[in-house]
Amino acid sequence: MSLDATLNSLVTKHKELGERLSSGDKIDSREFAKISKEYASLSPVVEKISEYQIVQKNIVESQEIIDDADADADMQELAQEELQESNTKMPELEQAIRIALLPKDEADEKNAILEIRAGTGGDEAALFGGDLLNMYQRYADSRGWKFEIISGSEAEMGGYKEVSASITGANVFQRLKYESGVHRVQRVPATETQGRVHTSAATVAVLPEAEEVDVHIEEKDLRIDIFRASGPGGQSVNTTDSAVRITHIPTGIVVSQQDEKSQHKNRAKAMKVLLARIYEYERNKIASERAADRKSQIGSGDRSERIRTYNYPQSRVTDHRINMTLYRLDEIINGGDLEELVTALTAEDQAEKLANVSQ
Repeated sequence: MSLDATLNSLVTKHKELGERLSSGDKIDSREFAKISKEYASLSPVVEKISEYQIVQKNIVESQEIIDDADADADMQELAQEELQESNTKMPELEQAIRIALLPKDEADEKNAILEIRAGTGGDEAALFGGDLLNMYQRYADSRGWKFEIISGSEAEMGGYKEVSASITGANVFQRLKYESGVHRVQRVPATETQGRVHTSAATVAVLPEAEEVDVHIEEKDLRIDIFRASGPGGQSVNTTDSAVRITHIPTGIVVSQQDEKSQHKNRAKAMKVLLARIYEYERNKIASERAADRKSQIGSGDRSERIRTYNYPQSRVTDHRINMTLYRLDEIINGGDLEELVTALTAEDQAEKLANVSQ
């Protein structure tokens, strides 16, 4: 099917969906929600198509005036300008439409579970894990998202050995999914007496938050252990058996939660993380051949495997996947100013998908 035929079919489909929504016909709530979602997803594409078709029409009409020997000279001059402007717009519009037509990641609209674990570097890695957590929290604040820490294991010197958070808002996973991987920091630790730069690392995983309809879990597939929560140094956090460990037997995925004093609250939080991990496990299982496979992104936490480096002495942040370097580390780490990196990573991903489609 040609591009024009594809675009016309999308416009027709969008019109039909709109008519169904406004017809007054009885549609059950589930079907209405499905149609509304499809209509909303097509609306921005149809808007671009409309703009494309107007420019396409302008090109034809301008060319007709230019080719008309009886046309007024001033009209021909205006037509020439119009033609040049339209020809400039056309490739941009075609590219925008092709991007809009790329297969959508069904998880893009979902909320996300953020997991950060200290890797190579001991105390300094844990401090860096805390810095990354703050960076993502500030980025979430800048976009009006809700950021809530689910659980965390704090390190003695500060920061986190590991921490997880729930991020809720519009298109959270779509914006944060490229953050999964090993993040490396180069700086002089506070404990360094000779001013030497050390390299440490932390791993980041961003998982789409699953709803119960996304993942079906049989009760028989879960092993739930209840135990007494313990804090640093073996001290009891509370005197009741409130900590919860849930094991999903088929996948071997284990989630523990002990931050709340209530067993029920710990169980609810643990299930939320478990659902997200199983959902991501299933997504990767279905699409394991993709380069974006979570296991290949995260790696082992070793210094040599990294997606991004934060170099404090040079105030430099480098994303190694797209060879992009920005010299404003403070704004990114302390201000959560990730937007330029996120936009560049999104554009690179779209370009790669377009290249694969055209092959």
